[in-house]
Amino acid sequence: MTRHKPPRQPPRPSAQSGQPARHHKPAPAQSARPGLLFGLHPVAAAWINPERRVHRLLATEAALAGLTAALEQAKAAKLDRPAPTLVERTDLDRLLPAGAVHQGLVLDAAPLPEVDLGDIIREGSLKDGDLVVLLDQVTDPHNVGAILRSASAFGASAVVLPDRNAPEMTGTLAKSASGAAEVVPLVRVVNLSRSLTELREAGYLCVGLDESGGKTLAQLPFPNRVALVLGAEGSGLRRLTMERCDEIARLPTSGPIGSLNVSNAAAVALYELARLR
Repeated sequence: MTRHKPPRQPPRPSAQSGQPARHHKPAPAQSARPGLLFGLHPVAAAWINPERRVHRLLATEAALAGLTAALEQAKAAKLDRPAPTLVERTDLDRLLPAGAVHQGLVLDAAPLPEVDLGDIIREGSLKDGDLVVLLDQVTDPHNVGAILRSASAFGASAVVLPDRNAPEMTGTLAKSASGAAEVVPLVRVVNLSRSLTELREAGYLCVGLDESGGKTLAQLPFPNRVALVLGAEGSGLRRLTMERCDEIARLPTSGPIGSLNVSNAAAVALYELARLR
């Protein structure tokens, strides 16, 4: 309870007591790091996630009232959570990047445990069907977060991206995911092409989404396990990535502007795959 306070100060009350600590000005030097979560949905989802180790919750009084359901759910599940600390909105503004929409809530929590692609494949083999999303050098955290949200909505078991040329799990990414980062693993791999080979050997049909595709998703015969591969906005899928795919498909777009933002394309494709499965 005293992780971020000098020893002479008394420990904060536990969240189980239901009493938030009164105003404590957070120290930017200790807290202004990219892993802080902010915003109602990301904070609420992380608070009730038993896989999350939480250090502290900073909240304005008004925002804390909106978090009541999550606080009660975590308490009922007997999760180890610190008592919330009430702060002013300006204190939170100083902790986060300019323009961050924190909605009066900032959560200091440890990263989620890492998940390997092998774990996803093993779990997928135990199910009737599985859907995995792979991102080929999609670098915008807003796009990756939005894709995580769509992956959660349409039943994908993981989003896979390379170690390099991909964003870290920051508060900005988690905010764009709107809580989906707590339920859909973000799996990092060293080599995306090798990962596609592993998925193919495990029985996944690897489908790259690209405007050059000769067929739409609806025209492909789908097995129970599918890996959907999306490329970076602008450059699209890399040649080596396309070569590792079983099929290259396109969305049935038309008109003077026939292309979609990668996160929008992911949402449409995931809906179509969910419909076809």
